[in-house]
Amino acid sequence: MYHRSAKRKVLNVSAYNIVMRSWARKGRLQRINYLFSMLESAGLQPNLDSYAAALECLGRNPFCTKSIRRYLQQLQHDGFHVDELFQKCLFEEDEKEKVLKAVRMVHPNYQLPPAPSPQTCSSSLLQDFYSREKMVPYPKLDFSVQELQECFQKQLELEMNNTITIESVESSKPLTPQAIKARKLLATLRSQWHDSILQALQKSKYTMSKLKTASKYNELYPYLCLMPGEEYVGIMLEVLNTLSPQGESLSVLAKELGTKVYNRYITRRKLCSGQLEKLRVVYGGYIQLLAKDGQPAKYLPREYWEKLVAEAGFGPSLDLKNCSWSYMLLMRLGMHMLELLVQAVKMPRNILSPRLEPRLIPALYHIYSFRSSSQIGLIKPHPIFCQIMSDAAETTLTFNSSAIPMLCPPVPWTSPHFGAFFLNDTNLMRFVDGAIQHQLLLEQCPLVNLHPVLDALNQLGNCAWKINQPVLDIIISIFNDKGNEKLDIPPPMSEAPKPPALPGNLSALDKAQRHELLLCKKKAAEMHSLRVDALYKLSIANYVRDRVFWFPHNMDFRGRTYPCPPYFNHLGNDVIRAILLFAEGRPLGPKGLDWLKIHLINLTGLKKKNPLQERLEYANEIMEEILDSADHPLTGRKWWMNTDEPWQALACCMEITKASRSPDPAAYISHFPIHQDGSCNGLQHYAALGRDLIGAISVNLMPCDVPQDVYSAVAQQVEEFRRKDAEHGVKIAQVLQGFISRKVVKQTVMTVVYGVTRYGGRLQMEKRLKEIDDFPEEYLWEASHYLVKQVFNSIKEMFSATRDIQNWLTESAKLIAQSGQTVEWVTPLGLPIVQPYYRSRPTVLNCSMQNLSVKSTHSNQKPDTVKQKNAFPPNFIHSLDSTHMMLTALHCLRQGLTFVSVHDCYWTHAVTVDVMNQVCRQQFVALHSEKILQDLSKFMLEKYCSSDRETTAPWQKKLMEQLSNVPKTGEFNLQNVMDSTYFFS
Repeated sequence: MYHRSAKRKVLNVSAYNIVMRSWARKGRLQRINYLFSMLESAGLQPNLDSYAAALECLGRNPFCTKSIRRYLQQLQHDGFHVDELFQKCLFEEDEKEKVLKAVRMVHPNYQLPPAPSPQTCSSSLLQDFYSREKMVPYPKLDFSVQELQECFQKQLELEMNNTITIESVESSKPLTPQAIKARKLLATLRSQWHDSILQALQKSKYTMSKLKTASKYNELYPYLCLMPGEEYVGIMLEVLNTLSPQGESLSVLAKELGTKVYNRYITRRKLCSGQLEKLRVVYGGYIQLLAKDGQPAKYLPREYWEKLVAEAGFGPSLDLKNCSWSYMLLMRLGMHMLELLVQAVKMPRNILSPRLEPRLIPALYHIYSFRSSSQIGLIKPHPIFCQIMSDAAETTLTFNSSAIPMLCPPVPWTSPHFGAFFLNDTNLMRFVDGAIQHQLLLEQCPLVNLHPVLDALNQLGNCAWKINQPVLDIIISIFNDKGNEKLDIPPPMSEAPKPPALPGNLSALDKAQRHELLLCKKKAAEMHSLRVDALYKLSIANYVRDRVFWFPHNMDFRGRTYPCPPYFNHLGNDVIRAILLFAEGRPLGPKGLDWLKIHLINLTGLKKKNPLQERLEYANEIMEEILDSADHPLTGRKWWMNTDEPWQALACCMEITKASRSPDPAAYISHFPIHQDGSCNGLQHYAALGRDLIGAISVNLMPCDVPQDVYSAVAQQVEEFRRKDAEHGVKIAQVLQGFISRKVVKQTVMTVVYGVTRYGGRLQMEKRLKEIDDFPEEYLWEASHYLVKQVFNSIKEMFSATRDIQNWLTESAKLIAQSGQTVEWVTPLGLPIVQPYYRSRPTVLNCSMQNLSVKSTHSNQKPDTVKQKNAFPPNFIHSLDSTHMMLTALHCLRQGLTFVSVHDCYWTHAVTVDVMNQVCRQQFVALHSEKILQDLSKFMLEKYCSSDRETTAPWQKKLMEQLSNVPKTGEFNLQNVMDSTYFFS
């Protein structure tokens, strides 16, 4: 089989190496030699991994000195050095020892190259941070070495199982006879389906193995042989059990199935490679850095992990970077499994109605539906199957182990391929399906340049959390009691609107009846989605209610950070944030209780324009309401329910109540996170970039007695334009009298900095005007068109430097994209970024159910000029925003603070709010003291305009002129930010 596939042109060197390594472990020297000759005939040059496989094989075969000498000579001829085998190759099991044995057969005195000296990041923004003279011990967690070792063992068991089944929060409901009967029926069906799916899988594998010519069909055969058939069947049944009654997209299901197989393969590979034992040793040493009774060490987590790995010496590499599967392969594999599932899963038609004919019918159907303007394939469960599932009301939920928060501190990120979980494969950078450009960019980037980003992610991931149990219990009680849409607790499907009574012949429905039926179906689908989402989040929270847990982090292509567990994390909505507490508690100190009260008022949304002191005074005035909310949340006056963020407000009321009733509030140990939210963060960055004095005042970069509200300022400016137009007889300006408010313009002002177009802004305006009962509907289009124009004019007038910078970025991106290249830049922290917007024909994936169009991954894609130019300004600002957050995170680490972020919203303990505020301002000033736009211009000129040719193309001259013309800056002094009281809103 391998001989046939080795001749196919689609294979590259990496594919040959995978085959070679499997043969090397078995000592099959003839086959290794054969593959090397095949590489040459295919016009491919062996790489270091190729030579490592050959030498490993020779190390397993005695008396092969001549062959070893020949391979070492060829290695040198190809421009490699023997030392590189041990410096750059990744090994499994005893591979490294066998390669060394082979080398020493020819060179008995050969010594392994010394470990490279640790490199230190040279960024001017982090000179103090990485200074060995100023290094302080890493902040300790409130856990002993023994406790962290036990946590590690629990997490390891969780990941080794790949999935976890937990109790649903709906499990407290009494079990009815109908549910008992339905569950027995489901158990019988699942047993039958298991056997029929396994039989179908074995049959398809047998058919593939008999095909004599290579095809996209039998290309899947090796991937269906990686694990026992039972594993594949289990994965398919998992997907079957979570299908929505409304159906799921074919492509979504295919990707889910393919990814599940890949994740299980990775886990098995890591277990079989001998990684587990090495991981135990290294992590056992690593927790010495974190535990309160561990030895003090002046290392960052990444540095300490790297030190321990180097000291571990031989054995498997913990980093397996060359094992990822392509997006196309995942989709093909998933589609094949989906086809098997649809073919094999059948049930008796009369299973619920004995009067019907007892023939087998499919439990799943492939149908077509329209989403927006395109037709998509759906897999939809049969109504009978849905009814059985509904009646059974099962009380367990199954998740991938990576969907659950970690039960011990995450593995620190040490490279783009290694970090977060122990066995689950996690990417450092998230990217759209099929994109490979980001990973290539990270591969090419010197690892030392990524150290600040890796260290910031490690800092965020090492924050320990726990559950606010009283708040969780109240939320679950409402969830199980028909929910509450006002409080964002989705009601069950039993509360969904009932469709109208329909005649027997559906074609006889009139237009109004069809519309009503469609609305009912849409509402039911939305309710099901929201209910399941809340069920997942609350059930996971309930599962970890008595545990301490951690959220490992990664980032998107702009550097914005996200927790890896997808359902339950602190980026969630008001409900989820309200049930999260820091596991570490700290005394409130002299000002902590005041910050709790100010935080509560911020959550209500009532005093946004008032100074902090007035917010504190207001909190003291309503202490009776705060205490009543905490003592009687569901039976009292329910003041908390009428706030912007009711659940977080309730949790804060409870914390204030406990602290104020304690004997010494300053000594009260608080686990409560206090949030400091950026004041129109995007405009703050633009104002600082352009040194725009008027803009800086509007977004609170200057000291002032009361917080400046940019949204109200824009609304006032728009109203001034409207008044003048109305006086000159402009009809729509007269109609809009009394309707222009902060709320109407806020969304557009907020998003204009992130690249919203006039078209998008008009839609936002229209939505806001629709919410005003008295506004005449016939003027919606004209009014929204008028308003968006005036908002853009107001921002242009108020933030002149902002518009100049936006225009410069947009025009630069347009010219770069028109030259056939994507827009790239490097953040001030050294993170390389490329915009993933391409104009290419999708690749068609052929399968028996439906031909799927999937995104191409070819490197010769042409950039999408419109997306590249429109997205550059917001993406660039997002990358600065993430840089500022990471700088703040790293310097808070040096100050010993607990720190996490939700993008531009920073969280810490009440006692350290003032310190965090100071660090945040310092890092904002430090960041914008860099020559950000000038450095961007220099980078782009070198990348896009440097040419060895004597003549420069016209487009290149135009681009050089554009990039060189960096916008001029104003008179704003950045040091004023240090005295700004309302840098956070």
